[in-house]
Amino acid sequence: MKTLYYGDNLEILRNKIPDASVDLCYIDPPFNSKRSYFQIYNNIGGSEDKAQAQAFVDTWSWDTQAIEGFEEITTNANGRFTRQAIELIKGLEIILKKGPLLAYLVHMTLRVTEIFRVLKPTGSFYLHCDPTASHYLKLVLDAVFCSQGGEFRNEIVWCYRGAGYPKKDFGRRHDIIFRYSKTQETTFNLDDIREPYAETTQSRFKHYIGNVRDGVDYGTQKLNPLGRHPDDWWEIQPIAPSAKERMGYPTQKPEALLTKIIKASSNPGDVVLDAYCGCGTTVAVAERLNRQWIGIDITYHSISLILKRLADAYGEQVLQSLVVDGIPQDVEAARALANREDDRVRKEFEKWAVLTYTNNRGAINEKKGADKGVDGVVYFAIGPGKTERMIIQVKSGGANRGTIATLKGDMQREKAELAALITLDEPTRPMIEEAKTAGLYAHPIMERNYDRIRIVTVREMIEEGARLDLPLSYDAVKPGKKGSDDSQLSLKL
Repeated sequence: MKTLYYGDNLEILRNKIPDASVDLCYIDPPFNSKRSYFQIYNNIGGSEDKAQAQAFVDTWSWDTQAIEGFEEITTNANGRFTRQAIELIKGLEIILKKGPLLAYLVHMTLRVTEIFRVLKPTGSFYLHCDPTASHYLKLVLDAVFCSQGGEFRNEIVWCYRGAGYPKKDFGRRHDIIFRYSKTQETTFNLDDIREPYAETTQSRFKHYIGNVRDGVDYGTQKLNPLGRHPDDWWEIQPIAPSAKERMGYPTQKPEALLTKIIKASSNPGDVVLDAYCGCGTTVAVAERLNRQWIGIDITYHSISLILKRLADAYGEQVLQSLVVDGIPQDVEAARALANREDDRVRKEFEKWAVLTYTNNRGAINEKKGADKGVDGVVYFAIGPGKTERMIIQVKSGGANRGTIATLKGDMQREKAELAALITLDEPTRPMIEEAKTAGLYAHPIMERNYDRIRIVTVREMIEEGARLDLPLSYDAVKPGKKGSDDSQLSLKL
């Protein structure tokens, strides 16, 4: 079971993940930081072309989703919630009022409840957070887990170094990871995560052999050959700017952190779940450690990034062994994606279209304010070390001849040799004729002519596998560790 789900993790947990089917769940959810986080792309076309796109939004409001979630919990819809969770949310409403923080805690309570359900009796749950809301999240976890026979096991402190210090505060250099088990019988592989002894400890024990002091035979005390028992504070450094595993994702966690968690609380062949999988660190480590895995994310940006990460690290053949669920399989599903009302995923249709058409090589344009007709950009090779630019616009409706005329002007402004319009509706004859007036581009490597403006329909992308057919020399997203196959990703979803 290796499955990547694209969609709301609450809906997927409830409708796709069976009871007692997961051995280990780790989540690194939004922290209620009141920020928008951006993916930093590689320097894909020169120093002036450093691009970024919104990866996810960590701002909350008392909106329709929060109201519906609050009602669901406090009325115990379908008998899903514990009495303690219900009373907790009711009490927090009195203290916090109906605002952003309560909206965040309602969101988390709904999902933690489902995570408890899908865990096996021996399963473990790790929740990664920071001091912004960790004290409230601990109450939620106790209300869900401990009231149903689960157990709080550890508050793990992840310590790390970093640059810069606040002038009037101590340096903030740690995150919190809460560890819970579904029952008292839980998987914990101590010998797999033992740590090396300090040299002073090894030296001290050498001198104990044969020593008897105060009636104690210190010669009987021995060091475990596998290493020392780990503590609940971990010194693991964040990903260095030059590290191969760095992908530019704003909240990316080091693989060493997930390696320790997965080794400690699962065995080869077990199922590991990450319901907020982001750039896919949990998925990548689970794959390397021979675990089955389930990843869920609500943004196609993350799904695209994970597919590329797996292909770069393990070769494209790894993609044939997994299931990608939730990607539009027909035009109506694409239309539903385009019509999503949740502002936090308002550009999902555009991102899906750009990344799918470019085989996950396009960079999403998400500048503040108007996008000036450009939803994505891709750089294509024209010779050794030389590239040209192609801009991409996505339309979910309303495209006409004027759209193409405007796109020609956008090409000139952006100094792009090529442009593509991806449209949900079929193009009209005037649109096709206007596109033809842009002329042809003679590619120096491919030795063929391309339409300077091409029109691609969503139907063609889904039913016929229409994809960008230009040679690309720069990856829009910095890859992780390289696998044996560095060819373009061509998985048809």
